[in-house]
Amino acid sequence: MTIPRPYDAMLCDFDGVIRFHDQSELIELERAMGLAEGTTAKAVFAPEVDRPALLGQITVEQWMEAAEAALALQVPREQARTLLTAFVKAPARADEDVLGLLRRAQAHVPVVLVTNATLDLEDDLAWLGLSHFADEVVSSARVGVVKPDARIYEIAAERAGVPLGRCLFVDDRAENVEAARALGMTAVLFTGVPDLETALAPLLD
Repeated sequence: MTIPRPYDAMLCDFDGVIRFHDQSELIELERAMGLAEGTTAKAVFAPEVDRPALLGQITVEQWMEAAEAALALQVPREQARTLLTAFVKAPARADEDVLGLLRRAQAHVPVVLVTNATLDLEDDLAWLGLSHFADEVVSSARVGVVKPDARIYEIAAERAGVPLGRCLFVDDRAENVEAARALGMTAVLFTGVPDLETALAPLLD
């Protein structure tokens, strides 16, 4: 007897699930300047600063210029530039355990990256050797809509050729997971590899 699959496509976030950055140098700089840890990230990811980049309306360079201007309200401009340089140059890695699980999933269903990203996403994937990893890539900067807007999930499901209700969605942000769940998807909040193992177990076992 053939056991039916629990879902027919997997939609997966990129940053915070697959790609991780080492911000230790940035944290040390913030402490040396008397700033709270995360001050730079707060400026970089403020909606009014990062949203145009995530919608593909500005380049990463323009995004960092806007972030520098925001940081310069708290520290001298030179220090703001130093912090942003450390942010941009933070080493990145792809989690091999996550990639291994996703590759196993791909033997059964299409895997689609669904990510709030900049126009540099393709270069970032190439640098990590992941240009041809996913079956489809849905980047907010290319489709002009960001998670948790329902439309980006709909685009991803369309690219996978699967109804929303037959998709598994994995993301590290609760608001994105809740939005996916509201659309009828099986949605999982990623806090570590065990979450992904549990989510994929019905498919892989």
